[in-house]
Amino acid sequence: MRVVNHPSPAPHADHLIVVSRFRVLADERANFLDRADDALVALTDQPGCLAASLGQATDDPELLLLRTEWPGVGAYRRAMSAFDVKVRAVPLLSTAIDEPSAYEVVRNWDGNAIARARTGLAADAGDVSLGSASGPDIDPVRS
Repeated sequence: MRVVNHPSPAPHADHLIVVSRFRVLADERANFLDRADDALVALTDQPGCLAASLGQATDDPELLLLRTEWPGVGAYRRAMSAFDVKVRAVPLLSTAIDEPSAYEVVRNWDGNAIARARTGLAADAGDVSLGSASGPDIDPVRS
């Protein structure tokens, strides 16, 4: 296996994958799927949306996953601020299981090798909370 280390930015290093998992009871499934279709249309209509899909867990009929991919956190945040997304996607997304949902790509298979990229996560991310200052030596997350 060939592995290539890239300084940031690397190919796909800025990509953001957003996954939202949902627990949907059988009697709510039809309504959920209709709402998910509408949310997918709203999200994929946004500039920068690279991919979107709805997945079903193979071993749990109540567990579904909505996945989108964006060229970076900036495109995702702009999409989430769009009126159409606020009306058609955010209500569904707000019912997702409460867990982290945005992931930056740090390894990517390009068909020939696995490209490694540095994370944009601040070195002090586990120590600095919302509203706290970060050190000047921390590289900013590109959007």
